[in-house]
Amino acid sequence: MSLLHIDSSALGAHSVSRELSAALVEAWKRRNPGAKVVYRDLAANPLPHWRLVADANDPAMRENGAVLEEFLAADTVVIGAPMYNFGIPSSLKAWIDRIAIAGKTFRYTEKGPEGLAGGKKIVVASSRGGIYSEGSPYAAADFQEAYLRQVFGFLGIADVEFVRAEGVNLGPEQKAQAIASAHDAIEDCARLAA
Repeated sequence: MSLLHIDSSALGAHSVSRELSAALVEAWKRRNPGAKVVYRDLAANPLPHWRLVADANDPAMRENGAVLEEFLAADTVVIGAPMYNFGIPSSLKAWIDRIAIAGKTFRYTEKGPEGLAGGKKIVVASSRGGIYSEGSPYAAADFQEAYLRQVFGFLGIADVEFVRAEGVNLGPEQKAQAIASAHDAIEDCARLAA
């Protein structure tokens, strides 16, 4: 068993998504002692935006290959993904651009696209300043969760779960309640994985 842990928040120690992704990884490690965990911090070590690399000796080509191999080798991927301006951080999008590769994680067929990266579990630790979940007046502005479900589904990954802390900028009580609720969901998620 192996896990890839991705963080993308630029808030460092003040990040709710980092707190939640770390708790998810710890819960997973308790269930899988001795298993391999690979960590990538996209804020501390950002990937440049995708560009065409024609030279096999270009360092960007090696980095692209390493990012793809980390993803392909993982059985479980935990992603700390805050909502920035209704979507995901650009650093996370740059990472996705390195893993969504035709012929590696998906392919086009006569019947349409086919995902090649199935069999993985994705757990997204999501933090949001407002409330955008289904049923809220602002649900239509959620381009974070919908995008992540779509892109991972396109890659053939059906097992995508979200642990959410919403409304963290709506006051201290709401923030504390949202984080506590997310931690409860992490424990439920860990029980299901046992």
